[in-house]
Amino acid sequence: MSESIDISEDVILQFGREVLSRLLKDKTTRHNIIWATKDYKELGDGFDEQDEITLSNITGIHSKVIQPRVAKAKTSQSNRTKDKAEVFTPSWICNEQNNLIDERWFGRKNVFNIETEKNWHNSVKKIVFSEKKGKTWKDYVDARRMEISCGEAPYLVSRYDVVTGKMLPVHRRIGLLDRKFRVINENTDNKDEWLKWAVRAVQSVYGYEYQGDNLLLARENILYTFIDNMKYKFDCEPELKQLKEVANIIAWNLWQMDGLTMTIPFGAVKKQRHQMNIFDFIEVEEEYGTFEEELEIIAPYCMIKDWRANESLSYHSLVRGAE
Repeated sequence: MSESIDISEDVILQFGREVLSRLLKDKTTRHNIIWATKDYKELGDGFDEQDEITLSNITGIHSKVIQPRVAKAKTSQSNRTKDKAEVFTPSWICNEQNNLIDERWFGRKNVFNIETEKNWHNSVKKIVFSEKKGKTWKDYVDARRMEISCGEAPYLVSRYDVVTGKMLPVHRRIGLLDRKFRVINENTDNKDEWLKWAVRAVQSVYGYEYQGDNLLLARENILYTFIDNMKYKFDCEPELKQLKEVANIIAWNLWQMDGLTMTIPFGAVKKQRHQMNIFDFIEVEEEYGTFEEELEIIAPYCMIKDWRANESLSYHSLVRGAE
């Protein structure tokens, strides 16, 4: 298990160049994700908000450029909170909210842990599933979960408390994906079967984030959660082929998006103003809603993947279809 909350991109590069390259991919644009923040502009060419994040941007002499929020200077944390409403949630709050999701799914409380004052005690007994209700451990692993505006993805994976910076051992983790891995670890002993369900678990969790540095951290946290659990279960590391497969899934499932426009950052601009009459307004609001009337979409809507159906679709169509 990694002992540092700051995952070194140089270390990931040692796994294989393709692993880190895949973690930087934007499946919508087929280019790399972009910075989408001016925090790194002072570093020179290639670090402005609309520039792509490249391997050279984050390795070698730049290997410490991207760090978790808790490792950043207090002034930087404050500026990002003010400019981007960036607020990171302590693990005990993530745990309480994740517990509510599981209480609904299982139909009972305290499945994975018992909450205490700003902490929790993990249950030590194997998680029990109700066959009578038609819910098995495999159903739980396949159940889709999504974290919106995910930042470093503290609700999905809890390698560390994003406020205190304290590392959490595998058996103490409370993220939605962490819980899926616990179930897999408890129900499989064959490595091939474990790998099959580990991959399905990663396929089942989604999240989007605006700022590119946060998104890369979230993607790395998902990858290392996979690595940490294989070490925990089998005392070995994944092979390059397995890491590449998981990195590709992560690039699909954790994507860069402006949550208001459902495009990549800077993918929409305000329309030029024109005089509207009451009938124009009614037609626009009925078809698009008042917010979209203000925007001109200049980039494609972000794409995500349905792994069970083995097809890609736009997040916009998914949201509109659910309305």
